[in-house]
Amino acid sequence: MGVDRRDDHDVANLRKIDHVVVVMLENRSFDHMLGYLSLVGGRPDVDGLRPDLVNEYDGVTYPIRHLDTTAVDVDPNHSSSAIDQQIADGAMTGFVANMAETLTASDTFGDPGVVMGYYDGSDLPVYDHFAREFAVCTRWFSSVPGATLPNRLYALAGGAAGSRDDVPRPRPPLYNRASFVRHLDAHQVSWRWYSFDPGTLRLADAHYLLGHHDQFAYVSKTGLPWRAKIDITVNDSIGSFLDDAANGTLPSVSWIDPAFTNFNPLGFPVNDDHPPADVSDGQDLVLAVYDALASSPQWDRSLLVVVYDEHGGFYDHVPPPRAQDDDPAMFGRYGVRVPAMVVSPFIEPGTVTDTTFDHTSLIKTILMRFCPEALEPPPPAATRPGWRLAPGQPVYLGKRVADARHLGELMIRSSPRTAPSRDVMLNAAVKRAALVALQGGGPPDRLNELQQAILDASRELIRLGHPTDRP
Repeated sequence: MGVDRRDDHDVANLRKIDHVVVVMLENRSFDHMLGYLSLVGGRPDVDGLRPDLVNEYDGVTYPIRHLDTTAVDVDPNHSSSAIDQQIADGAMTGFVANMAETLTASDTFGDPGVVMGYYDGSDLPVYDHFAREFAVCTRWFSSVPGATLPNRLYALAGGAAGSRDDVPRPRPPLYNRASFVRHLDAHQVSWRWYSFDPGTLRLADAHYLLGHHDQFAYVSKTGLPWRAKIDITVNDSIGSFLDDAANGTLPSVSWIDPAFTNFNPLGFPVNDDHPPADVSDGQDLVLAVYDALASSPQWDRSLLVVVYDEHGGFYDHVPPPRAQDDDPAMFGRYGVRVPAMVVSPFIEPGTVTDTTFDHTSLIKTILMRFCPEALEPPPPAATRPGWRLAPGQPVYLGKRVADARHLGELMIRSSPRTAPSRDVMLNAAVKRAALVALQGGGPPDRLNELQQAILDASRELIRLGHPTDRP
């Protein structure tokens, strides 16, 4: 594949890892979630927020500001046209203007300056811990300057479905993109998709739309460790990530979807961080995954990546660069920068990297570690007219994956280190869970577009014969 010496060394680093775990959350920008590190977190090595960063709209200057709630009550526009306005040809000055137009179009009263808001370490204790103890990626861009589903398709298949927006509409969002998982199957690499709702792999790759039940499982069947047991009957034969981690039976690749809706079979609260979800619930999810992995007998050979699919309309100051792609007219530029943290016992504390990554770096990391031959270009026969793909057959994943950087450069330690203590975070999660239980709560008054899409897809899966008690 023509790799240079640095790549050879980084590939050797990947061989320290036997288990890759990915958590992909929703709709937050880097500056919105991690920009505080440079502003108030004492981390000048992080390219985050500065006091002088502003947007202007209608004669008013909107500076960055700390948000006073962990659950903003708006959902900024993140369609392709909205993002083009936000990016403003690289000036990154159109976020407030687009938010104002979004509020006006929906006849909603609100502050357009909310998109300039950020959280800090007190709001995001798990991410603050990751920034101190592991690695922050300051140049991880979403793959597409567009919506959720195109970005998730890039993460799974190295390309979208011809649009930067969520299509098809109004049909359920079920695609037939050949995912990287087919390569794992072809090379007998173990994997499991953990979720609350139907796994996003089922939506992306029609080969996994139905069946394959042993390879799909819940994140948890009984509530998170510090929450009361959920009194819902589930199929006891279905495993969970928390069980597999505790038992030391995690596969080579674990992909974790958050709870996108309140209507998942287990009744979990939305914890995907998609506004207006409370980011504290997202912190609980990430903490549960991290603690389970750090406590697992497999910790010493593991890599955890926590990343967001796209920025969700929230401000970031770094212009997205150009990207190599098989469709440069449509997808020749990355999307807005998103939070990305990499956790492993082979990563030095306080690591910061400015290497450019995007969601295809997940594919590159996984395939380079477990089946690097899958990254080779296809033989000439595979490109001839009339050539047909056999059901479930893997395909070459294209220029974006080939050009992507993998994560081997971050794992520079020669020996694993013991997982840092999580006691403070876990005790705080217990207290918060007790408070939430006292206050009560319930499903949102209305569904966002992603939740409606997930529900539509769920109904279609059930119509096609998918069991209602399986993810």
